[in-house]
Amino acid sequence: MKKMIALLTVALMLMSCALADCPAIDPKDYPTVDGSTATLPLSYLLMETATGTDAETARELIQHHKTTESFYALVDGSADLLLVYEPSQDAWDYAAEEGVELEYQAIGWDAPVFLINDGNPVESLTGDEIVGIYSGEITNWSQVGGEDLPIVAYQRVENSGSQVMMRAQVMKDVPMTDAPTELRTTEMGELVDAIASYRNTANSIGYSVYYYIDNMYMQAGVKLLAVDGVAPSNAAIASGEYPYRQPFYAVIRADAPADSPARRLYDWLATAEGRALVEQAGYVAAEVE
Repeated sequence: MKKMIALLTVALMLMSCALADCPAIDPKDYPTVDGSTATLPLSYLLMETATGTDAETARELIQHHKTTESFYALVDGSADLLLVYEPSQDAWDYAAEEGVELEYQAIGWDAPVFLINDGNPVESLTGDEIVGIYSGEITNWSQVGGEDLPIVAYQRVENSGSQVMMRAQVMKDVPMTDAPTELRTTEMGELVDAIASYRNTANSIGYSVYYYIDNMYMQAGVKLLAVDGVAPSNAAIASGEYPYRQPFYAVIRADAPADSPARRLYDWLATAEGRALVEQAGYVAAEVE
């Protein structure tokens, strides 16, 4: 009976993968997949699709160690495949120092978004106003159409995916103010909680990535700002109407064998079927090259 159940499980797994045209991988051979917090739902769905495991099992087995840390894990050999946002330059430098060549491909798009307390009457900021706030030139909400309140600008910690995206997409060559420790959140959810907190009333602002806020963690008392009059959405990010967007990636070591589970998943994510899985998980998929 146990043998029959095992054979049936494998048959169902293979059938599921055939329908999705994905690599069929036995759960015990599934590679160690790491990455950013905001790519966890994609990581879960990829494992479910490739192995036939249920959602609960995937959530028990998959763990992401955040953007830059996951790159270190891939270089050190404790991870096999990353689903990840752009890391800090330190991660690329570490790979070069260790003599590890990495391959990567853009599999989707995301964007930085800006959160304020819903008690704040401001609905939209320009890109220049956001830069002004985070460079320290704009310090009061009355300067951007709000009430006469000092702006409390939360940041993420250095080397986080959100911070790297903020610097690259929004600030560019303009230095950010050196925020005090209490305004630098380690976890993505901490920033959302801080903006929603009654202690900050209507004078705080922070940023995250759109997918995380829209699909994973949103709190009552928080609203997303439009930028240059465009509200963030999958459609606005896909079309480029929203003024910011940045790819996220699948990353693998260049020396991963062609027949390894990690390589097979990496290659499949480059196909139309792989990109369909990215969309199924709620992300904006990158175009297939």
